[in-house]
Amino acid sequence: MEKSIRSHSWNDMPAAQSLPVLQHPAKALLFIVPIREISEQPIFTSKAHVFQIDPTTKRNWLPSGKYPLTVSYFYDGSRNSYRIISVDGAKVVVNSTVTPNMTFSKTSQKFGQWADSRANTVFGLGFPSELQLSKFAEKFEEVKEAARLARDRSQETTESCSTHSQESSHEAPTSPQASSVNGTNDEKGDGPSTIESLLRSNNHRINPVKKWEQELRTLAESNARLGAALQDSAGTADHWRSRLEHCKEEGERLREKIVELEAQSVDVGKEREQNSRLSQTVRLLEEQISEKEQELERLRAEVQVIPGLLEQCEGLQHQLQSAESTNAELESKSKTMKCNVEESHRKHGNLVKELNTFLTILDGKIDELHGFRQGLAKLGMNK
Repeated sequence: MEKSIRSHSWNDMPAAQSLPVLQHPAKALLFIVPIREISEQPIFTSKAHVFQIDPTTKRNWLPSGKYPLTVSYFYDGSRNSYRIISVDGAKVVVNSTVTPNMTFSKTSQKFGQWADSRANTVFGLGFPSELQLSKFAEKFEEVKEAARLARDRSQETTESCSTHSQESSHEAPTSPQASSVNGTNDEKGDGPSTIESLLRSNNHRINPVKKWEQELRTLAESNARLGAALQDSAGTADHWRSRLEHCKEEGERLREKIVELEAQSVDVGKEREQNSRLSQTVRLLEEQISEKEQELERLRAEVQVIPGLLEQCEGLQHQLQSAESTNAELESKSKTMKCNVEESHRKHGNLVKELNTFLTILDGKIDELHGFRQGLAKLGMNK
């Protein structure tokens, strides 16, 4: 907002509208227009955020409401004038009469402003779209042109009335001569009728004079009011002159600032390259963050499985403990069986030794029996 108001030229503000009128006192009739009982009619309506310039700093915008307000052009048929009006509830936030000297400036794609010297302020409107701003600006130009034409027609009418008033005021009523009133001997017979006709003619001449005298008194009162308005306008003009000097100083300061910024523009390329590198770094970091977030989601999904795994681990731990106890029992049984096997092996060795001894003895006995059999066989053969 501050950028938009700085772009406005305070030299474009219109001067007081009553100054030219005092050059011709007859033009005061412009300000003595009877107020008719005709209500104003809206001819164009739009929605916009309404702002007014800060009267202290003349730089910052002060919003007139929190929400967009209805801003309308009104035409007053009785005064042949146009006004821009906006109301927030029961509060009138804009009441600006459009004059031919006003200028509506587009300071951005959706923001426009105009200065009202009578209200001693600058109004600003922020529209939702560029199209609405363009329509409002076009209507402003149409209304301004219509106000100019109305002013020209009114001035022509006033000047013609003033010329006629001055010509009539210079005419002096002619009084009847004594001879006409008293009459001669020949005219005394027609005396009463002649006097009545003279009186009627005098009355016809006196009535316009009274009317113009009343108009002159009205003009004198209007001139007095215009003198007061001139004093106010002079004070306003001094105020705007001081504001103009201040704005010129501000303009010089801004020009110096522009020179400084142009001198600093050499580093803009480096800053842009650095910004591009930073943008690439930011994109890489955003991709890494996205990957980390996906990994985090995966870990969260795995964390949800951990309680079931812990329960399974506890069951396996119980099974392991029971298996360990069973293993200890089996080891003790294995040791016992190993001892039994060793004992069996030892006994088996003893039995093998005994068996060998028995077999040796048996072989000896068999040999003896074989020898005994052979001896018996021999005995039988001898017989």
